[in-house]
Amino acid sequence: MRYFVHFSYLGTDYHGWQKQPNASSVQEKMEQAFSLLLATPIELMGAGRTDAGVHAKKMVAHFDTELGFDKQIIKDRLNAFLAADISIDQILAVTQETHARFTATSRTYEYIVVNQKDPFQHHGAHYVFQPLDIQSMNKAAQILLGEKDFECFSKSNSDVHTFICDITHAKWVATKGQLVFTITANRFLRNMVRAIVGTLLEIGTGKRPVTDIPLLLETKSRSKAGPSVPAKGLYLTQINYPENIYV
Repeated sequence: MRYFVHFSYLGTDYHGWQKQPNASSVQEKMEQAFSLLLATPIELMGAGRTDAGVHAKKMVAHFDTELGFDKQIIKDRLNAFLAADISIDQILAVTQETHARFTATSRTYEYIVVNQKDPFQHHGAHYVFQPLDIQSMNKAAQILLGEKDFECFSKSNSDVHTFICDITHAKWVATKGQLVFTITANRFLRNMVRAIVGTLLEIGTGKRPVTDIPLLLETKSRSKAGPSVPAKGLYLTQINYPENIYV
């Protein structure tokens, strides 16, 4: 039987979702907990990878087991066993062919910027002291919409079969003392959101014009785009799947 795990985590103390040698990861901690409580080795396949320090308000992974268990009881025991910065939200049975990564239809990220220094948001937002032109940043964000080659915003030497992504939403909104950038696409390249945000912030501070965006996309050169913003302001907030996957 295949199960989906819906969970969230604060990524500050982890080297991302994916297991890595000599580094603490969310996947490692969760697999240890699942394997202990179910008394059998459990391997989790995540919907994607997040970089060190990135957070997830909504992440999904799947695992297979023939064991019978009470999903609510195991969820509660996992939350009692895991560290406070990882929370299991749901465990749901899905069809066997459903895959946490490949069945996903879209993903949404948020990036949080604060314009005033706030010690209570130090670990969860990026502080930018310069005034920001939100209107220009949103004009630039709209140019990103659609199916395009985003190699210029991808981590250098990324091992992917294509740099084509389809962005369906990209917008900055000022709310509750924060400036939040929300972006949705069918897929994302490594470091893509942080590079896009860094470039849009350069536009917002007047360091480059809105018209730079189409030129950057044409160059396909990461060195031409803006710097990557810190991981601490980035949150995976939603992963969408077809409605018929749950059993």
